[in-house]
Amino acid sequence: MEVAVLAIIFGSIFGVFYLYFSTRNKERLALIEKGADASIFNIGKRTGASWKVVVINLAFLLMGVGAGVLIANILETYTGLDDNAIYPAMIFLMAGLGLYIGFTQTKKALDN
Repeated sequence: MEVAVLAIIFGSIFGVFYLYFSTRNKERLALIEKGADASIFNIGKRTGASWKVVVINLAFLLMGVGAGVLIANILETYTGLDDNAIYPAMIFLMAGLGLYIGFTQTKKALDN
């Protein structure tokens, strides 16, 4: 049973990647056959700033996780909330908030 589940999972992952790359290749070939300019494939690619995006978002994500653990610890200590529920809730809430703040800061940094 476990082998079948693993085969289905890996088969699904392979199928998604295969469809993505084969469809992308077919679309590009069709555009080239119609005489479209090859520069349209480079739209949206940022060359020098991609590492900045990763660093900013990772930093805010990790700060959010840290703040979530801290807030959960404070809530567990001073309230009667269940620690099995409060830790994951605060970690995910603050990580999401950190990713949102990272997104807005990245957007500001790239607009300048």
